[in-house]
Parts: sequence; structure tokens; C-alpha cells
Amino acid sequence: MFRASDMVPVVRNLDRSLGDGGMPLLGSLGVSFDSYGDGWAIAKWVPTELACNPLGGVHGGVIATVLDAAMNFAVTAALESGDRTSTLEMKSSTMRPAEKGEALTVRGDVVRLARQIAYAEASVLNTDDALVARGTATFMVRRKQPEE
Repeated sequence: MFRASDMVPVVRNLDRSLGDGGMPLLGSLGVSFDSYGDGWAIAKWVPTELACNPLGGVHGGVIATVLDAAMNFAVTAALESGDRTSTLEMKSSTMRPAEKGEALTVRGDVVRLARQIAYAEASVLNTDDALVARGTATFMVRRKQPEE
């Protein structure tokens, strides 16, 4: 007998995007996605000089870029092959500074996925698991058109 609890969600294969997430800019900033699943993605981030202001602190706009990328990766991981997504709006908040060379972890998660809209959140944590930054975003979802 079939039960709904026996169903295993099919995770979209995004292995080709591991590492820089398919965006060379992220690799240049020190970001490397190393795992993902149905609606989540995790990256390691060791900010490079390119990510920093002249005093060595990670620039807030760079943090926002990384948060956006993590949320986008998470949303994409929740979609079927051929579906696409793009950021409609985003908010980021930085709680504490990050420095060049500091080991950070970035996690993006889907909060809600509807037919045409997805809501996601992401966080950047330092090695003490202290929150460095947090972001939320709304994404437009473009579903693959069925073949006729």
C-alpha cells in the first residue's frame, strides 16, 4: 500500500553549480557552495581582498550579494529542472563586522514557495555561530512551459 510518508522529495541536481554557484564573481569573493537540498543551500565563505573595503572589513554590499546568491541557490534547488527564478526585492542587515580571511558559513532557506513567488531567508555566521548578517527576499518564479 502506498503512503504519502513514503515519498522522497526529488532534489534538483545542481552539482554543476557547487563551488562558485555558477557565478565566477562569487568565487572571486571567496564563496564556495558545498551542499544543498530541497529548498536550502550552504556555502563556506572566506572573504578575499576583493570583498573588503580599504580597512579590511567586508563591504555591506558584498554581504548582500552573498546573501542573495544563497537564497537564489536555495530557491533554485526547490524548483524543477527548467524553472527559473530572479530576485524581486531583498533586505539585508549586518549585525557585526566580518574581516578578510575570516571563516564564515552562509545558509539560504526557502520559507515559502508558491507557483509564481518564492520567499527566502539567509544568514551568515562566524566560527562562533554568531550572526554576522541576515537577509530576506522575494523571488519571481518562472515555470518551464509544458511542451505541446
